[in-house]
Order: sequence, then C-alpha cells, then structure tokens
Amino acid sequence: MNQEKIGKFIADCRKEKGFTQLQLAEKLNITNRAVSKWETGKSCPDVSLMLELCSVLGITVNELLSGERILMEDYQKKAEENLVELQDKKMKAQKMFKKMELVWLAITILLVPVHFAINYFNPNNGGTGIGDIILLIGLIMFIGYFLMYYKIEIKLK
Repeated sequence: MNQEKIGKFIADCRKEKGFTQLQLAEKLNITNRAVSKWETGKSCPDVSLMLELCSVLGITVNELLSGERILMEDYQKKAEENLVELQDKKMKAQKMFKKMELVWLAITILLVPVHFAINYFNPNNGGTGIGDIILLIGLIMFIGYFLMYYKIEIKLK
C-alpha cells in the first residue's frame, strides 16, 4: 500500500464529489488537518473510518487500499493482493513487538545485577530507583505477555 497513491486517490475522489477538505472532515467528524495528512501521504485513514470514508466518496475499501479505481474483472486479484499486503504488515508489526520484548529482557537482565550490587555494597545510598522501574516494566510486560498468549479456563465441578 502506497500512502501517497492512496492520498492522491482520496483527493481525486473528494474533488469529484465536489467536497472541500473541511466538508469531508465534517462528514467524518474529524479535522480537516487529518484529511490533509491523508491526501499528502503523511498518514492513512484509521481503520474505523474506512467504511464511512468509502461510503462518502462512493468507492470500495479495496479501491481505497489500492489507491485506484478497480475494474470488476480485476477486483478479486486486487482484493487478494491487498489482503496479503495487510497480513505482511501485521506480521512485521508482531516481529517488531517480539524484538522490543527481547530488548527489554536484555536490559532487565543487565540492570538487575547492577541494582543489587549497588544496594548490597552501599546499603545507605537510598536506592537507585532502577529496581522499581525494572519491577514495574517487568510486571507490565509479564501481564501483557500472559494475557496475549495464555488462555485461562475455570472449570467448576
């Protein structure tokens, strides 16, 4: 998905309908700055707005994601391409999240011994504060990870 191509397509469709950026924004209950960002390719419409945007502009979501009008004979092929591309983006985002988890794990593994060493050898220093931060981040990551990957079932007798 090419954001600039999508933005130009949104601008063309808006102009075909005779709307200004402000009028389109009012129909979608957003700011005209958001419409401007879409049309310049700086951002894409939020998923929650896509159906309404397509309805207002008289296009399909597939056409919006492709950034062009689609003939009926090419529609199925374009839909499949868009689905594959969206799935690829989702996989990349998941991989990035996993990398972030590993980075935080490495930081935690490195900082915990430092924290304990400082507090063990100099107990009157009032603490470094690192322990509290590590504990908080660790709890947040553990709870998030647990909720994402484990299913809790309660069986009543």
